[in-house]
Amino acid sequence: MIKVGIVGGTGYTGVELLRLLAKHPQARVTAVTSRKDAGIRVDEMFPSLRGRIDLAFTTPDEARLQDCDVVFFATPNGIAMQEATALLDAGVRVIDLAADFRIKDVYEWEKWYGVKHAAPHLVADAVYGLPEVNREAIRSARLVANPGCYPTAVQLGFLPLIEAGMVDAGSLIADCKSGVSGAGRKGEIGALLAEAGDSFKAYGVAGHRHLPEIRQGLSHIGGKQVGLTFVPHLTPMIRGIHATLYARLTKDVDLQQLFERRYAGEGFVDVLPSGSHPETRSVRGANLCRIAVHRPQGGDTVVVLSVIDNLVKGAAGQAVQNMNLMFGLPETDGLDVVPLLP
Repeated sequence: MIKVGIVGGTGYTGVELLRLLAKHPQARVTAVTSRKDAGIRVDEMFPSLRGRIDLAFTTPDEARLQDCDVVFFATPNGIAMQEATALLDAGVRVIDLAADFRIKDVYEWEKWYGVKHAAPHLVADAVYGLPEVNREAIRSARLVANPGCYPTAVQLGFLPLIEAGMVDAGSLIADCKSGVSGAGRKGEIGALLAEAGDSFKAYGVAGHRHLPEIRQGLSHIGGKQVGLTFVPHLTPMIRGIHATLYARLTKDVDLQQLFERRYAGEGFVDVLPSGSHPETRSVRGANLCRIAVHRPQGGDTVVVLSVIDNLVKGAAGQAVQNMNLMFGLPETDGLDVVPLLP
C-alpha cells in the first residue's frame, strides 16, 4: 500500500485529491497538512469525506512526511520549492500541483512569478507530468511537475497537429474559458457569486503565467519555438475549462483520423465523432479530456475544441494518474469515475 501525504489539503485541489485517493485500491492517505487548520478533522471541513478519510489536519512538522512514499503539494506557488529537497533526500517521491518546477528556464520562471526560485537545482530533474507526452519519463521520476489546467487542455488539443507538423506553429491561438474554482479556495472579491455570476470576462490578455508553460510544452512537442496568443476568460460556473484552439493548416490531412490515431489507447482522452461540440459538463468530476476537431467550410483553418474538469484532469486527477505511473500501477486506479450529470 502506497503511503500518501498531502501538503495543503484545505484547497479545492487538496479535497479533490482526497476524494480520488479515498477510493484508490493501492494508496492510503496517512497525513494531510494545514498550518492554519491543524487539529480540525478532515471530514468536519469536508463532510463529503465522512466515512472515507479518518484524519485530522496536522502541521507539516507533525505530519512525518518523510515516512510517506509520495507527497503531493496542493499548495500555492512557492511552497514546494522550499520543501521538496528534504523529502527527496529522504527517498520520498514528490508531485507538485503548483508551478514551481514546470518551467525549465529558471530566469523565465522568476520573471513570471516574481520571486527568486528556492531550488533551481531541482528544476532540470523535474519531469513535466503530461502522461500523453512524457509517460515513460514519469515512470522513473522522483519529482513530477503536474501541469496547469489551461496548459493541459491546450496542449492536448494542439498536440496531434504540432506533432505531425500539419499547421503553422508560429500563429497559434488559444481562446480559453474557466470556471471560478480555477482561482482557488480563497476569499477574493472577483470570485464572489455577486461578482462572477451573470458575467463573462477576459483577463490576463497582456500575459498570463500559463503562457510560458504552454509555449514550452508545444515547442518541445514540435521541436521548434511556437508563436501562441493565449487569452483566458472567467465564466460563471464552478468547474470546467473549454479551450477553443485555432491554427492554419499547412498540409492537407484527414483531421479526424489524425486525432483518433494519436489518442488511440489513451484512456483519458476521448476524441468525439466528426461534427461534435464537447461540453464541460460531460467531463465534470472525471479525469478526462474530450476533444472535437473541425475544419470550417473546408478552409485552411482548423478549430479544436478541448474540454476538461480543471480540478481533475487539470489538477488532482492528473496528479493521481502520475502517481500511478510512478509506482507501476494501472493508470486508471482511483480514476475510473463516471462524469457527473446534470
